[in-house]
Amino acid sequence: MSRGAALGWLFLLGAYHGINPGMGWLFAVALGMQEKRARAVVRALGPIALGHAGAIGAVIALAGFVQILLSLNHLKVVVALLLMALGVYRIVRSRHWVWGGMQVGFWELSFWSFLMASAHGAGLMVLPVVLTLPAGHHTHGSFQDPATAVWATLIHTLGYLTFTAVIALLVYQKLGLALLRKAWFNLDLVWAVALIITGLVALAI
Repeated sequence: MSRGAALGWLFLLGAYHGINPGMGWLFAVALGMQEKRARAVVRALGPIALGHAGAIGAVIALAGFVQILLSLNHLKVVVALLLMALGVYRIVRSRHWVWGGMQVGFWELSFWSFLMASAHGAGLMVLPVVLTLPAGHHTHGSFQDPATAVWATLIHTLGYLTFTAVIALLVYQKLGLALLRKAWFNLDLVWAVALIITGLVALAI
């Protein structure tokens, strides 16, 4: 896969993550409804995006470290198996993280977003695409150099933040919270299946 195509897929995966209510926009809407103003929704987007980026970056960095011990092909197999296992787990035992109280600061909200993205396997889903990025000139066979890893995280987060912001503001201003429980369940099931499919694709590339 070319670098341009890989970065495009990273942006689209970010958009897909942004659509998922469990990844942040639902919480931003809840904060807006609590304070009764759209500014609260917008204010929540920064720390939510930061936490999501942290979860993605952590997985990419960990994969780079693990590749010191494993070959790229072995690493792809490990990632694929983890993705499929997580997808099966989410189908068998569907549970959602909840926050104990709504009065949260910037770093608390960032940490919450980090946990949500990690629990949903967002970083693992991104990793198969990152593994296809061309190696840098000074990486000695590694799948990415630090600059490429940063760019991959930023492009993905841009897609995530764009869709999270649009959906959060649209829901807050136009749609309200009706039927979200049903939508949450359906999307969570789709997410679990997508994890399994991504794992299968990772084995094939």
